[in-house]
Amino acid sequence: MSAPAQAGWEVVIGLEVHAQLRTRSKMFCGCPTAFGAAPNSQTCPVCQGMPGTLPVINRTAIEYAVRTALALDCRVNAGCRFARKHYYYPDMPKNFQISQYEEPLAEEGLLEIDIDGAARPIGIQRLHLEEDVGKLLHEGTLATAQASLVDFNRSGVPLMETVSKPDLRSPEEAAAYLRAFRAVLVYLGVCDGNMEEGSLRCDANVSLRPRGSAGLGTKVEIKNLNSFRNVQRALEYEVQRQAQALEAGERIVQETRLWDADRDVTRPMRSKEYAHDYRYFPEPDLVPLQIDRAWVDAIRRDLPELPRARRRRFVAQHGLPPYDAGVLTQSRALADYFEAAVRAFPQPKLVSNWIMSELLRALPGDDERAIAGAPVTPERLAGLLGLVQDGTISGRIAKDVFERMLRTGQDAPTIVAREGLTQVADEAALAAVVDRVLAQNPRAVADYRGGKTAAAKALVGQVMKATGGKANPGIVNRLLEEKLSRI
Repeated sequence: MSAPAQAGWEVVIGLEVHAQLRTRSKMFCGCPTAFGAAPNSQTCPVCQGMPGTLPVINRTAIEYAVRTALALDCRVNAGCRFARKHYYYPDMPKNFQISQYEEPLAEEGLLEIDIDGAARPIGIQRLHLEEDVGKLLHEGTLATAQASLVDFNRSGVPLMETVSKPDLRSPEEAAAYLRAFRAVLVYLGVCDGNMEEGSLRCDANVSLRPRGSAGLGTKVEIKNLNSFRNVQRALEYEVQRQAQALEAGERIVQETRLWDADRDVTRPMRSKEYAHDYRYFPEPDLVPLQIDRAWVDAIRRDLPELPRARRRRFVAQHGLPPYDAGVLTQSRALADYFEAAVRAFPQPKLVSNWIMSELLRALPGDDERAIAGAPVTPERLAGLLGLVQDGTISGRIAKDVFERMLRTGQDAPTIVAREGLTQVADEAALAAVVDRVLAQNPRAVADYRGGKTAAAKALVGQVMKATGGKANPGIVNRLLEEKLSRI
C-alpha cells in the first residue's frame, strides 16, 4: 500500500499487553504451566470448567502482578475483585473467562520510552489479572482448515493484562513501548518474554483524528501481534489504510482485525465488542481480594534495578555510549553477563564490543536461557581479552580462538597452548618475513613510494598471512615503516 499524505491526521495508539506469569501452577488450580507438554496433559476439572469445581487464587500470581505494578509506578488498589467475562470461543471451556473489570489490581502507572534520544512517558491505565484460554491448532490455514484441534494446557495459566493509555503517536513508539515493557517483565522475573511461544502477546488499538483535535477517532483493534516487528508493520499498514479511507470520505468501522504477516495486510476478523457485550458480573466463587499494605511494601523493597536505571548507570559508571548501554540492558541476564566480565577484565568498552559483535552473533537470543547456555562464560571472555592485552595473541587470532571456545567450551589459554597460536614477537624472525614480503610485492612498494599510503596496509596483511595471523601487528607496522622509509 502506498503511503498517503497524512499531514492532516494524528495517529493515536494504545496497547494491551498480555503476559503469561512464570508461576509453576495455574491461576486457579494446581496444574503445571510448563510449555511444550503433550496436548491436554496439563489439565484438571477446574481448568476444564467442569460443573461443581471451585477456583482458588494463586498467591504467587498476585505477588508477580503487584511487583510489576510497582515497577510501572502504578497505584496498587487496596482491594480488587475478579469478574466473569462472557463470550463464546472453542478454546474457552467455561464459555466465560475469569478476569477483572471494574475493580482491577492496579491503575494509573507510567512507562518511559526512548524516542530519538529523549525520554517520553506513556501512561498506563490499568493492570489486572485473568486466566488464559486454550489454543486452537488448525489443520492447514485458518481459511482452508477442514478441522481444528483444541489444546487446553494453556487454559487457566495466569495472565496479566496491562492497558496503556492512548498516548502513543506512531508505530515506532508502539514498538519501543513493547520493547521497554518486555524488558521490565524480564528484569522482574515475572515473565520470560518469549513472544514466539506466546508468553507475551499484544493487541493494538489504533485510530486517526484530525490534527489538533482533542477527541478520539473510531478505533480498530489488531489482535495477537507476536513480535516487535509485526507490531510496527501492522500498525504502519493500518494507519495508511485508515488515512486513505478518511481522505476518500469513507467511515472507519469499529472492528477487530488480524495481521497477515505473509501479505503485509490487516484483515477483518469480527466487529469490535463493547464492554457491555461481555455481560461482566462479579465472580461468585471468589471473594474480593484485600491487598495487605505491609506485603506491598515488602515487595517494593525487593524490586531489582530496572532497565532504565541500569542503562543510565552503565553510561555513568562504565563510560559506555548510550547505544551500547541500551543493547546490554535489554535483558537482565545479558546485563549481568557484561558486569561479571567487567569485574574480571575492567575495560568496559572492549568487553561491550566483544559481547555485541561476537557473543550475541553466536547465541540464539539474549534471554536467560540463551545466556545461561553460552559456552563462553564471562570469566572466560575476560581470560581471552587478557591474552590480547598482554600480547600473547593478536586481535585477529582472538576471534578464531573465540569461535573454538564456542564449539568446545574450553578456555582460551588451553586452546592457544594446544594449537600453538601464541603471537610471534621475535623481531629478527618478523624482520625476515617483512623482507620477504617486500621482495615479493614490488608493485605495492612502488605504490607506497608514489604516495599511496594505503599500500602499507596491504603489506601488513601479507605479513600477517605469511605468519598465519600470529605476528605482533605493532612490531610488523614499525618494521615496515622503517624498511619502507629506507627504500
